[in-house]
Amino acid sequence: MLETESALEINKLKEQLQEFAYTEQAKKRIRALQPMLSVREVKTAQRETTEAKLILEKVGNPPLTALEDMEEMLQIMKAGGCLTAEQLEKMAISLTAVSRLKVFLNQAKQLQISMPYYEENLESLEETREEIRLKIRGGKIEDQATRELKNFRSQIALLETKIREKAESVIRSHASWMAENFPAVRNGHICVPVRKEYKNKIAGRVISRSATGNTLFMEPAGVAALTEELELKKIDEENEVINILYTLTGILSDSADVFEQNKRTVEQLDYAFAKAKISLEYEGSEPIITENRTIQIKKGRHPLLDKNLCVPLDFQIGEGIQGIVITGPNTGGKTVALKSVGLTCYMAQCGLHVACEQARLCLQNQILCDIGDGQNLSENLSTFSAHITNVLDILKWADSQSLVIMDELGSGTDPTEGMGIAIAILEELKKSGAFYLVTTHYPEVKQYAQQGEGLLNARMAFDRETLKPLYRLEIGAAGESCALYIAKRLGMPADMLACASMAAYGEESAGLLRDAGGETLQHRKAAGLKKESGKNPARTNVRQFSRGDSVLVYPDKKIGIVCRPPDEKGMLQIQLPGIKKWVNHKRVKLHVPASQLYPEDYDFSIVFDTVENRKARHTMERKYDKELRIITED
Repeated sequence: MLETESALEINKLKEQLQEFAYTEQAKKRIRALQPMLSVREVKTAQRETTEAKLILEKVGNPPLTALEDMEEMLQIMKAGGCLTAEQLEKMAISLTAVSRLKVFLNQAKQLQISMPYYEENLESLEETREEIRLKIRGGKIEDQATRELKNFRSQIALLETKIREKAESVIRSHASWMAENFPAVRNGHICVPVRKEYKNKIAGRVISRSATGNTLFMEPAGVAALTEELELKKIDEENEVINILYTLTGILSDSADVFEQNKRTVEQLDYAFAKAKISLEYEGSEPIITENRTIQIKKGRHPLLDKNLCVPLDFQIGEGIQGIVITGPNTGGKTVALKSVGLTCYMAQCGLHVACEQARLCLQNQILCDIGDGQNLSENLSTFSAHITNVLDILKWADSQSLVIMDELGSGTDPTEGMGIAIAILEELKKSGAFYLVTTHYPEVKQYAQQGEGLLNARMAFDRETLKPLYRLEIGAAGESCALYIAKRLGMPADMLACASMAAYGEESAGLLRDAGGETLQHRKAAGLKKESGKNPARTNVRQFSRGDSVLVYPDKKIGIVCRPPDEKGMLQIQLPGIKKWVNHKRVKLHVPASQLYPEDYDFSIVFDTVENRKARHTMERKYDKELRIITED
């Protein structure tokens, strides 16, 4: 089924559908969406989508919410834990959303359909929500949550004021001892900035010091007593806050079942409205689900293509017709037609509306596809091998309740053998009893379909005048030889068309050759190739020297012997006293040619080789020695 999803691009459709959902559970359900095999279940799911779509059209968009972290908070409550103020506020917000959703669904009841009655499964817990709203705001416990909390916070505020006033009083009383004229907070304590030399003048303790060490931040004794009292009050406040949180959590915990029911209902509605929203997106309709073996599609479209550019598809199979063979030119829309039929059946069984003006569909126990080249590099399978492997697997599974879709039947191999394999596959599909929809280019397969019982030809329409495909499926007629017709329209001469027609069909087609292009091809002459001369062009101007020539090397006018003649760059190797050296030919002048210095077949290794190399050469001429090496110099 995963191969079918990939072939029909179900994954792309699911991605689009998820974008319309709010809750994670609805998105998870969409990702796991699979065709249902029960007529009753499919009809129920289709009715749900239809009713949700009607509500969207007549009442508007429902006030759904994502219900973030709801599952986690329910688990904390069940375990006897305590929710934070922020979590309690989220629970109250979810109850507010439920309240709004109940109002929305009550308005939709005027449509006299069943979906609005999901409202009866929702409980907004008005009193609980109001209790939380009065005690928590902005993720904080309100001062008025309880009388005790209000008193504690009032006392805390009063003590904080007294502490600051006491510190300011100390600073005013001993201004000359102070580094600054205002108190500072250090490590959570209100301190006075005392100069180091007056440390012992102030009763209190040092809390911190400045970076230079010249200023000490001291907490006066009177301030310390007030600070201790403040800490005790803060502990009282914290205990009261915890008490409030536990109390509110307990209230919610008593209604945990209500929250779970609300969550399930919201997720179900979210899923239903997501299906409805995507139906509005591609202008879908509810298909008629029938138990009769038939597939009828009127003005169908591929839901992932632009509806303004997509040419509607009319398709029918069943009622004595078991298979359809589609032929036509490449890029003519054959594959899109296949995918549109397969996707329509798949979507219908998933409870989704189909992108058709009208559809009557039976259920398929499997939708088996072989679409695309199927090349499998990881298993080292060619396109044809992968194709046949997939086809054989399909034939093993196909039965009288299946829909089989195959693209380019028998392609990827020798045309004659491919044609034979295509017909053999069609024969096997016929035996299986499955509905099958295939495309091919083989004319013999067209003839087989024309003569076969329960099998129809179909073609993708083609405009002969504009040479463009019309992307319209026409059932009942085989596709024409568009390749030869296109070649004719583009100016192929009559003699070439006649040759092509004879090779393809065994006889010329008078209609095809009428008003053909030019009588013969007008051959044109291109620029000729330039041949190189016998000499290397790069060395044309290089002075020529032979091995053994005596030469003068400028500017020193040293005499040397040529070891290697000039290369393509004009560099030659010269043996000078005690050294071999590469020199540009422009710096070398012939002194005495080698022909005047040495006899014919002279062994120059005597002059240029080392003693070791000469010995090694003589030894190698007599016997093999794996240890010997001849080392040459560049």
